[in-house]
Amino acid sequence: MNAERIGENQDEPTVQDYSKDPKSKHPTANTHFPIRVFRVHQWLKVIHSSASKLENFKMHARLLSVLITNLILLSVAASSARQTTPLVQATEKSAATTPIVVPFEIANRHIMLKVKVNNSAPLSFVLDTGDKYAIINIERAKELDLQLSGTVRVGGAGASTSTGAHVREATFTIPGVPGFSQPVNLALPLNGLAARLGQDFDGIIGSEFISQFVVEIDYQAKQLKLHDKEKFVYAGRGEAIPIKINSHGHPILEAEVTPRGGEPVKGKFVLDIGAGGALSLHSPFVTERGLLKSGMKTIKVIGAAGAGGEIAGRIGRVAELKIGQYKIAEPITLFSQDTAGAFANPALLGNIGAQVARKFRVFLDYGRSRIILEPNSNFGEAFDRSYSGVALQAEGKNYRTFRVTGVLENSPASELGLQRDDVITAIDGKPATEFNLTKLNEMFEKPVSYNVTVQRGEQVLNVKLTPRKLI
Repeated sequence: MNAERIGENQDEPTVQDYSKDPKSKHPTANTHFPIRVFRVHQWLKVIHSSASKLENFKMHARLLSVLITNLILLSVAASSARQTTPLVQATEKSAATTPIVVPFEIANRHIMLKVKVNNSAPLSFVLDTGDKYAIINIERAKELDLQLSGTVRVGGAGASTSTGAHVREATFTIPGVPGFSQPVNLALPLNGLAARLGQDFDGIIGSEFISQFVVEIDYQAKQLKLHDKEKFVYAGRGEAIPIKINSHGHPILEAEVTPRGGEPVKGKFVLDIGAGGALSLHSPFVTERGLLKSGMKTIKVIGAAGAGGEIAGRIGRVAELKIGQYKIAEPITLFSQDTAGAFANPALLGNIGAQVARKFRVFLDYGRSRIILEPNSNFGEAFDRSYSGVALQAEGKNYRTFRVTGVLENSPASELGLQRDDVITAIDGKPATEFNLTKLNEMFEKPVSYNVTVQRGEQVLNVKLTPRKLI
């Protein structure tokens, strides 16, 4: 029985009349029950006074039955309204603040998301705070028959530039993120970077995507959480770090770096989760401070590249990097020697990369001009890696052919006589096809001996490779 029907009798108050409680917009059992009890007592009085009149008694008994039935139904309705309405409101509130969870994979320290372009099969895109627009691999764009026009030259880490094209009438979506789509803006040649990642590298998404949400990055769970940027409220134990988004869409923050044997230097850095390293210092700062003339131990960069091609520099350490209250001791540092490109930008001291970011749960809250860093269980881990001395890239249809692209002098690899273009075919008796490039690079950063089989033309070599600390 609905409320309107309960109040149909014009001689009785309606349900709405019963519930004129200024503190509640809903009828309650306490509001209705006294009225119905009063009416029951009145009928009992009439019944007792007319007990000698059987017909009247029967009539009043029937009326009493009807009234009691109405009492029960009204009380149940009031109880139901009282209990269900707040639950609906709580559910609506919860739904509005529950983030969308998007899983990701890690490929050589890069966050890889599944993306569809114009409803294509899922593609692999890198999430990169060092990027602004959505970019697709130009070869993939041609396979998808996307509309390409004009010519565009784009730079990045490395001293060169890449030549690509504008993309028209193409959008990307992310499975599991309903109602979201954004334009794909550029097509660039990315196949060379795919070989360094060891998997398909179909594109990049950056700040235009990030700015639509508060993006929470959980490196340990391998999850993004996309929060409603208007309703997001942070209540964790992390620290909010002010940022400014520059014209390239990059988040710029203030940090402090202390060179070995030097004084702390404060300056501007870009948080670049698309950079696989820990810390990169730009060449103007390196030169101005004479950081490579201090006599500290460094090694040559091999196998590092960005959108601008090969990166030139030396690898060493600084004493400390400080972001807000967080002090990161002895981070492995690239001291750039690039003469052009992102790592030669004099407006910034450097670039803070994924190896630092992974020590935190990171919240990218561009709308409030901040990032939030919340230390995770990796925070206290030292940058304590070893070096094999080989740079590898993955080739072939499944990226399971591992070719040496560089050999570091005075390293375990050079001491064994390994050469450029050698192909690793087995490790500890297991075919190399059982590994991927990310796994091999992780293995070769540990001070563990490996029996490595190498193909060099028609020659097969077996060597015992033992990575060690070099800096």
